[in-house]
Amino acid sequence: MKIIRSLWPSILGAALMLAATDSHAFQASKYLVYVGTYTDSGSQGIYVYRYDAASGGVTPLGLAAESVNPSFLAVSSDHKFLYAVNETGEHKGQKNSGGLSAYRIDRATGKLILLNEVSSAGADPCYLSLDKTGKFLLVANYTGGSVAVFPVEKDGRLGERTAFVQHQGKGVNPERQEGPHAHWISVTPDNQHVLSADLGLDEIHLYKFDATKGTLREIAPAKLSPGSGPRHVAISANSKFVYVLSEIKSTLTTFAYDEAAGTLKEIQALSTLPADFQGANDTAEVQLDPSGKFLYASNRGENSIVVYEVDSAKGTLSFLQRVSTGGREPRHFTLDPAGKRLLAANQIIGNIVTMQVEGGSGKLTPAVESAKVSKPVCIVFVPEK
Repeated sequence: MKIIRSLWPSILGAALMLAATDSHAFQASKYLVYVGTYTDSGSQGIYVYRYDAASGGVTPLGLAAESVNPSFLAVSSDHKFLYAVNETGEHKGQKNSGGLSAYRIDRATGKLILLNEVSSAGADPCYLSLDKTGKFLLVANYTGGSVAVFPVEKDGRLGERTAFVQHQGKGVNPERQEGPHAHWISVTPDNQHVLSADLGLDEIHLYKFDATKGTLREIAPAKLSPGSGPRHVAISANSKFVYVLSEIKSTLTTFAYDEAAGTLKEIQALSTLPADFQGANDTAEVQLDPSGKFLYASNRGENSIVVYEVDSAKGTLSFLQRVSTGGREPRHFTLDPAGKRLLAANQIIGNIVTMQVEGGSGKLTPAVESAKVSKPVCIVFVPEK
């Protein structure tokens, strides 16, 4: 992971539409949109907008919460609480640890009320997610090379961690894989297992998850090609297939997932780049559309969104389309709540572009700039009352 700090946007277009990773479970006419940022170059924390889904209009509401490097965000399923990593190497004097911040959402104003902060138990936490019950928060510590689980109290606060696993080893790339680098973590759809992508080890770590105690029991990891650098993962809704996007080698690897055993078997590997591409490239985000028929992945360097059709029976991918994002380094993208538009955030050039999803085909229309945004990191949606 390349840690690039953020400035906050000064201009926001009227056509901006944004969506959270888990937003497909709800649809509303108006939303609060929260954006996590890096804060060493002008930004102050988490910002909020009011979004009108009918018109596509966005109204800036300002700073929702002042915080240090709240790069990735997660929202509780009841939309009452928001959680953020504090992507740092030191938390309140504790070295080799970042932080986690818990907030109550004021849906009338969009403001975030800080509930508490805890150590993430490892340096530079870069990803977090909630289990299906909403009772536990899972975090991946990038520089720390570890994962941890924290209980969520009834009032939204985070308690003392219930699980911690330190990954061990290194990969073949001496610059990027000198040690473990946990980059993503989530429960499986049945809430019985946890998967974690470790970029430094070329592994998907698997754990048996106790959803009552919040504990993890390690299972043998799934291996990827040496030097791949797995970054983010998408899991099919039926739990049959897992799609791993690798940052260093710019590949998509499809695994068949055995839900009962919690094991992965590789069935396909594809490059996200055209055969004639030359130059540096890092992949970033991967998502399935709400129907599960199409998969999208972003390239930073080639600066594109790649579209694949999913074979629902086999789980394999077929290339459909490659679309320029109209900017540099699309670190993050997401589909809107209805799956009708894809929004890509070009981190370096500082804009967000909108692409229409052509009905039924999964293909995207050319990118149109919707907003000027300085180095966006993560975007989540909360339906407004």
